[in-house]
Amino acid sequence: MRSPKDFFRPLAVGAPEPLREIPFRPSRMIHFFDPSNEKMAAKVPDMATQADVLLGNLEDAVRADRKEAARAGLVKVAKETDLGDAQLWTRVNSLDSPWVLDDLITLVTEVGDKLDVIMVPKVEGAADIHYVDRLLAQLEARAGLSRPLLVHAILETASGVANVEEIATASPRMQGISLGPADLAASRRMKTTRVGGGHPGYLVRTDPEGDDLTAGRTTYQQDLWHYTVARMVDACAGAGILPYYGPFGDIADVVACEDQFRNAFLLGCVGAWSLHPKQIAIAKKVFSPAPDDVAWARRVIAAMGDGTGAVMIDGKMQDDATVKQCRVVADLADALAARDPELAAAYEAATKEALA
Repeated sequence: MRSPKDFFRPLAVGAPEPLREIPFRPSRMIHFFDPSNEKMAAKVPDMATQADVLLGNLEDAVRADRKEAARAGLVKVAKETDLGDAQLWTRVNSLDSPWVLDDLITLVTEVGDKLDVIMVPKVEGAADIHYVDRLLAQLEARAGLSRPLLVHAILETASGVANVEEIATASPRMQGISLGPADLAASRRMKTTRVGGGHPGYLVRTDPEGDDLTAGRTTYQQDLWHYTVARMVDACAGAGILPYYGPFGDIADVVACEDQFRNAFLLGCVGAWSLHPKQIAIAKKVFSPAPDDVAWARRVIAAMGDGTGAVMIDGKMQDDATVKQCRVVADLADALAARDPELAAAYEAATKEALA
């Protein structure tokens, strides 16, 4: 058994010391781009003004004969592009692929100082994270990096979900976990070909009102991913890392996309993947607390004083539990306002009105 004291020691001589707390930076949307596509890569500077996170994708959606071009393209983007406050992430190829070793060696040694997070697909258990953890430490030492790269796991297999708690606590590098619904559906033998979102066949039906079993019975579509997202959120909360909803594949259905993102936001996710520029705006809207909600939260915090006892506000009781809930909203608003002046102004105006 590894000693807890050793958990925060570098895994290689000369590697930077591991972080003791994962920094929270706005990451409402993780926007994917294909670095092997020159037209798409050319749009990165503009996307950096819109998205919290830009992710150079090296895995799925990149053809086998374009893997090396994608890797080289990401190195070029990292070296030549000023991303401002936006973070630069990458999703490397899966650990059982012939490309992942070159992905890690190239990216860490050539642009490790530009990358924030390395997303690892199809993580099955802690052993996968331990492998990446040690290898990154060796490469960081070789590259002379002063800060450790963080690791983000994707839940894409039934084994990964079964082991999500040990994945979340496998390394001090763990930044967060995302749901990967398409591969997870295949792993579970789920009978859906959709990428995220619901399914019209997954429903409940109201009871019959008489002998006719069809008349007047309303159906309600259910959420295929509720259990998995909730378990992932709990695992991340326990480990002090961040949970994310993954992709919503029907780009045209912006209404259902917003609904799915909002479900994840309410359950505790801090962001979601965006596969198209129109989904950036949806994620920004959903994963930013509404100004009225922020104003209410700050009103409760102000009325609660030291956070103990109970007060009545507009006929509703507020106590130490609700003030904790309100601090979650207010703290998130503060973090987002520091990056988004327009949002900061909206929060300030709503709060002034609520406290007047």
